[in-house]
Amino acid sequence: MTIAVDPPKRGFRLSQLIYDTRYRSITIQVIALILIAALLTFLIVNLVQNLHALGKDIDFTFLSSRAGYDINQMLIPYDNSMSHGRAALVGIANTMLIAVLGCIAATIIGVLAGVLRLSKNWIVARLMTVYVEGFRNVPLLLWILLIYALFTESTPSPRDFGGDNPTASMWLFDTIAVTNRGVYIPMPVWGPGSTALVVILLASIVGILAFRSFARKRQAATGQILPVFWVSLGLFFVPSVIAYYALGKPLTFSYPELGGFNFQGGLQVRNSFTALWVALSLYTGAFIAENVRAGIMAVSKGQSEAAFALGLRPNRTMSLVILPQALRVIIPPLISQYLNLTKNSSLAIAVGYMDVRATLGGITINQTGRELEGILLLAAFYLTVSLSISTVMNIYNRGIMLKER
Repeated sequence: MTIAVDPPKRGFRLSQLIYDTRYRSITIQVIALILIAALLTFLIVNLVQNLHALGKDIDFTFLSSRAGYDINQMLIPYDNSMSHGRAALVGIANTMLIAVLGCIAATIIGVLAGVLRLSKNWIVARLMTVYVEGFRNVPLLLWILLIYALFTESTPSPRDFGGDNPTASMWLFDTIAVTNRGVYIPMPVWGPGSTALVVILLASIVGILAFRSFARKRQAATGQILPVFWVSLGLFFVPSVIAYYALGKPLTFSYPELGGFNFQGGLQVRNSFTALWVALSLYTGAFIAENVRAGIMAVSKGQSEAAFALGLRPNRTMSLVILPQALRVIIPPLISQYLNLTKNSSLAIAVGYMDVRATLGGITINQTGRELEGILLLAAFYLTVSLSISTVMNIYNRGIMLKER
C-alpha cells in the first residue's frame, strides 16, 4: 500500500526575483524606480551645488520684498508698495479670470458651432466650416494681435465722445462706451442690505437647480415636460425684484461719464483683456466644435429616428437624446482643450495683460534675479491648475459613463 505524500514546499529564494514570472515585473519596476530616483537626486544636487558656487542659493524670501511696479488690472487690492508675493497673487487672479471666462465662452461657442456645422442649411454649415478651419489653422498669437489691433485701431478715442460735434456715441441708452482705451461699462455699487440681497440671489439659484433636477426626474419617470425655462426665470427674478425694493435698493450702478480727456466712473474693461478673451474663446471654440461634431456623429442615426417617431421636435431631440449620449465622446478631448486654453493664456504678455506670467514670471524675475525660483513657482501654479481641471472633469466624465449592470 502506497501513501501519496505532498512534496515539501520550498521557501522563497532570491533567484525567484529574476527567474520567476510572478516577481520579475516587480523587480524590474523597483530597479527602474531606484535608477530614476538616483538620476533625479544627482541632477538636483548638482544644480544646487552649481548655484551655490555662483552665489545663487535657492531662496524664496524675495516674495516678501517690495515689488515697486504697478499692475493695470486688479481683482484684489494692490499697489506698488506691496510685496512680490502680493503681485503674484494679483497675476494669478487675472489668469484664473481669463481661464474661467474663456472656458465658459469657448464651450458655448464650440457647442453651437459643432451643432450648426451639421445643419442641413448649406450656408450655415459652410459658414461654420470657414470659422472652424480659419481659427484652427492660424496660430493663436496672430489672432490675439489681430483682435487687439481691431479694438485699438478701429474704435474711437474718448475725446470723440465730447465737444460740440461728437463723432462717437455711447451704446445702450448712454451706459456703455467702446473706445480705443477699453470698454467702459456700468459698475455695481453695493450698499447697506446688499448681503441679504446676495443671500436671496444664491437661494434663488439653488431653487432653480433643485427645480431643474426635479423636472428631469419627472420627465424620465412620466415623460411629462415641465416649462423649465419660464419657471427658472420666475424663481430668479420674482424674489430678486421683491427683495431689491424691500431692502431699499441696496444695489446701484456707477455709470461712465466723459470727464476731461477720459471717462470717469463705471468699470473699464481694457482692450488687452477683451482681445485675449475673445481670441482664446474663438480659437479654443473651433477645436471644441470639432469634438462636438465628432461626438454627435458617433451617435447612431437610429437614436434620432426613434426620437422623431415618438414626436420629439429636432431641438428637443438634440438636447434630450443626442447630446447626452455624445457627451461620452466629447468630454475626454474637451478636458485637453480646457487645459490648452489655461496654458495658452500665458500669451497675454503679447498685448500687455498682466497675468501671472507677466508678474511672477516676468517683472518679478527681472527685478530680483530669482529666475529659477520664479520659474519653479510658475510651473507649480500651472501644474496645480491643470491637475485640478483634469480631476474635476474626470469626475464628471465618470458620472456620465455607461454603467454596466
